[in-house]
Amino acid sequence: MTSTDDFLRGLWRDNPVFVQVLGACPTLAVTNTARNALAMGLATLCVLVASNAIVSSIRRFVPKQVRIASYILVIASLVTIVDYAIQAISLEVHRALGAFISLIVVNCIILGRAEAFASKNGVGRSLLDGLGMGLGFCLALLLLGVVREVLGSGSLFGVELFGPRWQDWVILVLPSGGFFTFAAWLLLFNWYSGRRQRRAAARGAR
Repeated sequence: MTSTDDFLRGLWRDNPVFVQVLGACPTLAVTNTARNALAMGLATLCVLVASNAIVSSIRRFVPKQVRIASYILVIASLVTIVDYAIQAISLEVHRALGAFISLIVVNCIILGRAEAFASKNGVGRSLLDGLGMGLGFCLALLLLGVVREVLGSGSLFGVELFGPRWQDWVILVLPSGGFFTFAAWLLLFNWYSGRRQRRAAARGAR
């Protein structure tokens, strides 16, 4: 597998949200606006890339008996840094994301990539893997956030898109709207992936 594959895998083929269905808690909770979705996606991306790099760097020095505890300590330290950074940049966004910033520590995407990939590969490949998975997660959150904000509030990143006659789909900014939007994106993603696989199989049969 090439370095390009390490990067592209997380964006599409093994997308952490639309394929592996990981990190569903923040995916559903903070995507009521595109801004919140982007902020959470970027925060997770930073932690994922940095934790992959650090875990890969120390993998030969950490005893197997304490590797998970060590990885969690690394991730928790990075999340604390990101938490303070978001608080310094925007208190409003920090309040909107709330406890979900701290819950990045237990996001199975981050610990999973540390254990499954970074602990077994070099720093370069681990960085690309973390970047691909992080961007895939960020993209998934942004797609949900854009749909929910545009249809649910008639705006995008706080900018009004429609006139006063627009009727908001209020349900989309409610918790139940997160499930509906997530299901719709999953359906579209799986349909397109299945279509590509059928085309590839048809070309191979010729």
